[in-house]
Amino acid sequence: MKDALSFIVLSIADNPKKVSIEETEEDGIITYAIRVAKEDMGKIIGKEGKVIRAIRNVMKIPAIKQGKRITVTLNESA
Repeated sequence: MKDALSFIVLSIADNPKKVSIEETEEDGIITYAIRVAKEDMGKIIGKEGKVIRAIRNVMKIPAIKQGKRITVTLNESA
């Protein structure tokens, strides 16, 4: 799942070198923390949050197939 998420985010970002995705699992919930450059935040969020919402929905599909729960968070890279 992390590979699919990184492919999507790297395709959108203008600065792919500043993109990092951290995966953690706690209580059966997998959390993906996406870090992108400040300039790419708007592109990843999208108008009215549509892009990040779409990314979250796409990532739910393989998670449901595997019987897992996921969350996707977006953070600004320093």
